[in-house]
Amino acid sequence: MPPKKKKRTSSQLSEQNESPAKLRKKTVGPKKMSIQACSGNKTSEVKCSLEQKDAGEKGQKELFTYWLMKSEPESRIENGVDVKFGIEDLKAQSEQTGCWDGVRNYQARNYMKDMKVGQLAFFYHSNCKMPGIAGIIKVVKEAYVDHTQFDKKDPHYDPSSKQDNPKWYMVDVQFVRMTKRFISLTELKKYHLEHKSSGGALKNMALFTRTRLSVQPLTEEEFNFVLNLEDKDPI
Repeated sequence: MPPKKKKRTSSQLSEQNESPAKLRKKTVGPKKMSIQACSGNKTSEVKCSLEQKDAGEKGQKELFTYWLMKSEPESRIENGVDVKFGIEDLKAQSEQTGCWDGVRNYQARNYMKDMKVGQLAFFYHSNCKMPGIAGIIKVVKEAYVDHTQFDKKDPHYDPSSKQDNPKWYMVDVQFVRMTKRFISLTELKKYHLEHKSSGGALKNMALFTRTRLSVQPLTEEEFNFVLNLEDKDPI
């Protein structure tokens, strides 16, 4: 869960009225960009962060190019610091860009290390009165060392992590747009339960099968299904 993001990079895309296909095409195509704290060039979407499958399928690899990233939009004080960071906070940052710091789960960290520049993610509001998907963001810088693990004043300081052997990493993300409507956890859960029996797109969605992860992979089918919900009435 990322507290106080430190911002760096590129120009905002305005995609409010684009179709899902146009959205993906315009957000992952090659484009130059600048990074204040760390330099790097935006590349075309690379299909395929590799992630180990479940125990029964060891040795096989699964491809992920879409993500769901959780953050807290409501104030919560941890070690004297407010860790609140909702999508509106990201929009308010310079270049509407921030580092996704503070992740302290090994699996979530590994997913971030798999991320590629240009890949899209849903910004998910968690640990709040109304959890759910609020908008879309994109990866603009691939995994690098999370500085907060070495900061004794930071809520996510980790004394066991060493400068010469860091444990934790982060990526930079940039605001793309708000979803046309808020897509609540309650609504997503209804589809998940329905799809478990019908074999639909959300039957294995990590939001329900790996609930504790703050950074989760999405298949293309899952991403497209959820994206299309914004044009439908809530169930």
